[in-house]
Amino acid sequence: MPVISINRRIKQVRETLKLSQVQFSRVISLSGGYLAGVETEKRKVNDRLIKLICSSFNVNADWLKTGEGPVFNEHSDEELTKLVSLFRELDPQFRDYILKQIGLLLEIQDKDGP
Repeated sequence: MPVISINRRIKQVRETLKLSQVQFSRVISLSGGYLAGVETEKRKVNDRLIKLICSSFNVNADWLKTGEGPVFNEHSDEELTKLVSLFRELDPQFRDYILKQIGLLLEIQDKDGP
């Protein structure tokens, strides 16, 4: 089995979360061009980038560095991870709007029952 580079694993995380390069790079405050360079192995991956990816997307640092273990940390929920990363991209006024809408949906759900 061929060894997959850390650069390819970063791309794998992004694709697993179904995020574009632009969406992914915004969450970790990186330019899209830099991320493209990382994914095509034209740029090296440093410790700062590893920490940003792991903390932003709940990625297992051991897996990202070595390819061993689970991709995401225990109790990871890919949909929740994606939701949080997209939420972080929003301007504050849109974040407030989303939170209000979630509150309204929960009220509707509680009225309708299980």
